[in-house]
Amino acid sequence: MRFVRFLNCQINLREKVLIPRIETEFWVEKALKRLSFQKEAKPLKALDIFAGSGCIGIAVLKNIKNSRVDFVDIDESAVKQIKINLKINKISPKRYKIYKSGLFSKLKNKKYHYIFANPPYVATERINEVQPSVLEKEPHAALFSGKKGLDAIKIFLRQAKKYLNEEGIIFMEFDPLQREDIEKMSEKFGYKKYQFLKDQFKKYRFAKIQKI
Repeated sequence: MRFVRFLNCQINLREKVLIPRIETEFWVEKALKRLSFQKEAKPLKALDIFAGSGCIGIAVLKNIKNSRVDFVDIDESAVKQIKINLKINKISPKRYKIYKSGLFSKLKNKKYHYIFANPPYVATERINEVQPSVLEKEPHAALFSGKKGLDAIKIFLRQAKKYLNEEGIIFMEFDPLQREDIEKMSEKFGYKKYQFLKDQFKKYRFAKIQKI
């Protein structure tokens, strides 16, 4: 598989990054409908973290005219892939920046209206449930995150709040079995509002988490 379509974008997968899922496409489309109501007086600033192929941030740039996006991934292959996909989709370099970074370490003093996160969340204790083709072809670092699959999510939520504007919102994908744990984390780290939403298969798949 060299290309997939993702919300009017063409996504190249040459560097063997995580293949975008249809569940991800579903919730990102829902989020973009909210972003489309953003007033156009000021640019909408978004962050695509754990970016992988860059499909989420590129979808924001393609579908929301007055938007700027920062992309973050720690994997050099992902950084290469994001650059390729931005060129394929003819995104102006003036509208984005790419950071090879472990989470927020290179984003000093940055603030965003929206943070999009598709972190690794597969539990290593459930590895036997993962399709063999996925284990063989996809990067394990983008899939697995500790025994319960919550290691990256916990670190992300602990840090993300200070990178949001006052009314900023996180959209984050997760495993349906992690809902209760993520609710507890959201409360512990001081987020004022959170909502869990279902994918097209009626499973809780993504969270909308607000700073205030």
